[in-house]
Amino acid sequence: MCEFDILVKISALANKGFWHFMRKSLFRIDTYLKPDEAFHYARKDLDPSPPEIVHTHDYFELFLVEQGRTRHAINGVEETLGVGDMVFIRPADIHAFQADAELGCRIMNVMFRVETAEHIVTRYAEDFAGRLFWSEGDLPVTVHMTGAQRERAINSIQSMRNTRRSLARIEHFLLSVMTHVLDEAATIHDRAPTWLVTACQEARRPEIFRRGASGFVASAGRGHEHVCRQARRYLGVSPTEYVNRVRMQHAAMLLGTTRLTMQEVAQDCGLENLSHFHRLFREIYGTTPRQYRQRRKRDPIQSGAVTA
Repeated sequence: MCEFDILVKISALANKGFWHFMRKSLFRIDTYLKPDEAFHYARKDLDPSPPEIVHTHDYFELFLVEQGRTRHAINGVEETLGVGDMVFIRPADIHAFQADAELGCRIMNVMFRVETAEHIVTRYAEDFAGRLFWSEGDLPVTVHMTGAQRERAINSIQSMRNTRRSLARIEHFLLSVMTHVLDEAATIHDRAPTWLVTACQEARRPEIFRRGASGFVASAGRGHEHVCRQARRYLGVSPTEYVNRVRMQHAAMLLGTTRLTMQEVAQDCGLENLSHFHRLFREIYGTTPRQYRQRRKRDPIQSGAVTA
């Protein structure tokens, strides 16, 4: 880290008694990475004491609030972040944290080089230009996740803990987060009709996805064939494939957080045929439901201030 002797006034907070004047630091990626590494993973408990500095970066950062709550000073504004909030931090963003005094706060984050971000947005400009890490708003993009979506976000970030810190791995991770972990409604193309976005959002509700494709089509309020054509055009999958993906995300959450039997998990997803449930789960997660559950038991998310 290279610390500048600069006092930064966050005027928006001046009347709230929160972080009036603080020094500003520049956090550098090479402080965390070896020359042959492409990203850094960390999991840490935030300090409940008022911070002494705000910081900016020469890298991009993705962080997720795993537990508790934190006050977040970001670009002159104060916000409160809670469980399931994922934030896409850009290099120029200036921020600092203060964990809730009673609840505490634990975050998981992944940091990566500017060159990686530039490569991705250049190659996939149609999908990502002006969005997520590359948004041009005053504040970075924050996505709030619950249920199965939050479960797979935690799984995805946690998978970066012990993997080789290669360029291929960080690019794969980022593309997966932006195209699979996030709600499709958050990344669907701007030209997608509003009714399709609504159908995607409604399909996250158990009472809808348990009905399968018919629930998706009913939520869209359009004819079946028309919904199928538009889903393939803007989502790249059929309504059935979309709903099955949501079902398996729900199944993964249940497998990781409950003691329900396989039959009960399948039924809660709206699937009566256990063999069909096993096949769908393996297609999405590359393993059986039982193996997935066993792996979660063997590799629980451990406590600790920082896991590098």
